[in-house]
Amino acid sequence: MNTVYSIGELESFLVAILVLFIGHSINRHVPFFRKYNIPEPIVGGLIVAAIITILHFNNITLAFTLSMQKTLMLMFFSTVGLAANYKLLLKGGSKVFLFLGIASLFILIQNAVGVSMATVLGLEPLMGLIAGSITLSGGHGTGVAWAHTFQENYGINTLEFAMAAATFGLVMGGIIGGPVAQRLINKNNLVSSYGVGGNHHKDHPDLVTYDQLEEDRVTAKSILEVMFILLLCVSGAKWVATLISSSGISWLKMPEFVYALFIGVVITNITELSHGYKIKSESVDVLGTVSLSLFLAMALMNLKLWEIFDLALPLLAILLVQTVTLALFAYFITFRLMGRNYDAAVMAGGHCGFGMGATPTAVMNMGALVSRTGPSPQAFMVVPIVGAFFIDIVNAIILQGYLSFIG
Repeated sequence: MNTVYSIGELESFLVAILVLFIGHSINRHVPFFRKYNIPEPIVGGLIVAAIITILHFNNITLAFTLSMQKTLMLMFFSTVGLAANYKLLLKGGSKVFLFLGIASLFILIQNAVGVSMATVLGLEPLMGLIAGSITLSGGHGTGVAWAHTFQENYGINTLEFAMAAATFGLVMGGIIGGPVAQRLINKNNLVSSYGVGGNHHKDHPDLVTYDQLEEDRVTAKSILEVMFILLLCVSGAKWVATLISSSGISWLKMPEFVYALFIGVVITNITELSHGYKIKSESVDVLGTVSLSLFLAMALMNLKLWEIFDLALPLLAILLVQTVTLALFAYFITFRLMGRNYDAAVMAGGHCGFGMGATPTAVMNMGALVSRTGPSPQAFMVVPIVGAFFIDIVNAIILQGYLSFIG
């Protein structure tokens, strides 16, 4: 008989913070994790997820109450928008479209690998798409949506596998990003143009680093002001999502975090142009780092690792090949086409994150890197914009093309 223990809101929040402490402690004592910048939420989250999995197989289920998880995600993407003033957008805007082209090329390859291996292994080719960009570049939400489509149109039940594949991708995307980027940085002797260590905010007041170790000069007043702006973005995103949903304008329907990001962009550029109020970038940095860390800790501690154990061997083989393919693509293609510099290396690590998992995983990879190797504001602008907005549109178009071809 399975016994379910419901963990309250406060206690669940405490566990999320504990996940970060566990990850920090392990990374500090295990040189491999520290050397290759394996993100702390991944390390701590997998430890907690493993404990929950052991309990699951002993008929004990822990049900966390994580109502703040989505709000924290929206807060983080709001900080990405607030950090993107028009000067930064003008400086690196072309890189957004270059990275989008590279990410789109990889989606084509990702689905080709999935469909080819599924065919060779004697599986339904559609399963190759599930083990391709549907769950890996798309994530859990896209996996659920397409699983319903496959059930209705083809009579194939893929929901369980889609969730397992997306979970596998989320974990692997967080694991391979750091080593890939660190290898590029070490091999090519790359350094951040802002330097390593020191107080970056002192020399560059408008810089948002997402560095957990950065010394930030913040006040209670500045934190409250930025918190108000972030919650304004979060509330605005929910309001816009509700309005678009009720209006029936399907082509404008996007994930709520995309709205939060763009509301942040609008607010920061209005204040920049009007000179009426200066948003404190250091407070944005602190709240962005905290909200991202807590959101990812909640996501990882809530993983159902036993779903991965249920994968059939051929499908697991496809996912392992997809992992290697992305690592090689990011190392040899993404890095070179994005400019072969420090920013390109950080973006390659980010590409591993959302190419296998989700945009927050990409940012988590980059955050772990810049904490040790120096800021990369261009990477933090380019990768989230492509991963949060453009890539879902491209993914849908490419998938329709594959379905037409397979059908």
